[in-house]
Amino acid sequence: MADNKQAFQAGQTAGKAEEKSNVLLDKTKDAAAAAGASAQTAGQKITEAAGGAVNFVKDKTGMNK
Repeated sequence: MADNKQAFQAGQTAGKAEEKSNVLLDKTKDAAAAAGASAQTAGQKITEAAGGAVNFVKDKTGMNK
């Protein structure tokens, strides 16, 4: 009888551990997605700033006419 109880408890423990790992994996995926979106936004801002700098230089040197 004790063997069945131990097996049941082991199964419960394994199930809980799997659920915790799934939750952590989901959180990790969400964090990675957020970091990727943040990096993409930063890249777009840098690109826009560089484009503005190019136009500024062209304006000041008369190349934009």
